[in-house]
Amino acid sequence: MAFVVLRQSMSTVQCVLVASADAGVSTQMVRFATALSKESIVDVEGVVSLPKEPLKATTQQVEIQVRKIYCINRAIPTLPINLEDAARSEADFEKAELAGEKLVRVGQDTRLNYRAIDLRTPSNQAIFRIQCQVENKFREFLLSKDFVGIHTPKLISGSSEGGAAVFKLLYNGQPACLAQSPQLHKQMALCGGFERVFEVGPVFRAENSNTHRHLCEFVGLDAEMEIKEHYFEVCDIIDGLFVSIFKHLTENCNKELETINRQYPFEPLKYLDKTLKLTYEEGVQMLKEAGTEIEPMGDLNTEAEKKLGRLVREKYDTDFFIMYRYPLAVRPFYTMPCYDNPAYSNSFDVFIRGEEIISGAQRIHTPELLTKRATECGIDVSTISTYIEVFSYGAPPHGGFGVGLERVVMLFCALNNIRKTSMFPRDPQRLVP
Repeated sequence: MAFVVLRQSMSTVQCVLVASADAGVSTQMVRFATALSKESIVDVEGVVSLPKEPLKATTQQVEIQVRKIYCINRAIPTLPINLEDAARSEADFEKAELAGEKLVRVGQDTRLNYRAIDLRTPSNQAIFRIQCQVENKFREFLLSKDFVGIHTPKLISGSSEGGAAVFKLLYNGQPACLAQSPQLHKQMALCGGFERVFEVGPVFRAENSNTHRHLCEFVGLDAEMEIKEHYFEVCDIIDGLFVSIFKHLTENCNKELETINRQYPFEPLKYLDKTLKLTYEEGVQMLKEAGTEIEPMGDLNTEAEKKLGRLVREKYDTDFFIMYRYPLAVRPFYTMPCYDNPAYSNSFDVFIRGEEIISGAQRIHTPELLTKRATECGIDVSTISTYIEVFSYGAPPHGGFGVGLERVVMLFCALNNIRKTSMFPRDPQRLVP
């Protein structure tokens, strides 16, 4: 007699082989099944039955009484990483330590080196199904609000964000770089008569940031839209979009969220049906009252953002909020200054669990002001002349935002590293697999 456990995506089922002439199962067949290496690919034919005792080790509460078993592809006998080891939670390690056992801990680099095996763990199967749902919901919601999906080039002649963090390459003999953002082309699409556009595509950043939340290549979810009266129209889209994503995940992805929770326990995200909006000054004031000084008119650093997230959760009972009206000096040159006080800007950041996930703003849509702001920011206007020229053909007031797909999933599931939500991550040290 032998037991074999089969796995298919996120489900597992127990198979039973009993040597019996009536069932056509020989002793050799039982031996053949027990000799199969872990992770081998098999085809099984049998009868589904209910076991006498409830099964603890599998997701399916039925058994398969095997009649035929074929090995389609045999895995090597010793795999570089063991799936049971890769699927353990911190609680499993603590429990083993108390019992005096030593369990193998699979490190992050080892996981990523053998990602094809690592992806088979239940939590990874769940994480990337959640990621798929976030992307689908992003498209679905924006399409319902009359946005048009577009695709912009990733090979461009100058940097799309200003600054030096670009991957440079030769493009048929002339210097080029990989796009840091679809920003400029999204705006051109609006100038081309598309009132509302969005894009899902790769974004490249050559920053040498070896942190838990930075990647050199990630999936950007970007949107740009005409503004009729006020840039809060953009904030309202973000509000509706993210509340619909959070609701969808909470209501329809229980199985996946519970699976992630078993290996990486987290508290469900708290959000309001109408997203909280704070001004930059209100945020800074909250930090001051809690004893954290912010440089006047300066940007918030990571620590300040985290602390503000905790303060907002205590006061407003939400992990998700928008902060707007940032100082103009800490925003890109194309950000529209506030009409009532040009030291501030029509811009906003969006936070989940005390980490910024979105930067957005109303953009400048007149060539004169764009030229003036670029010069003030020390940008050589000749390098962005084709961009500025577009706005001289007639451009509507507009604004938009960009967000990293991996970061949304990481923060929704409160995971501690963005490499967990990138299937094959590209960071400053990693170019394979």
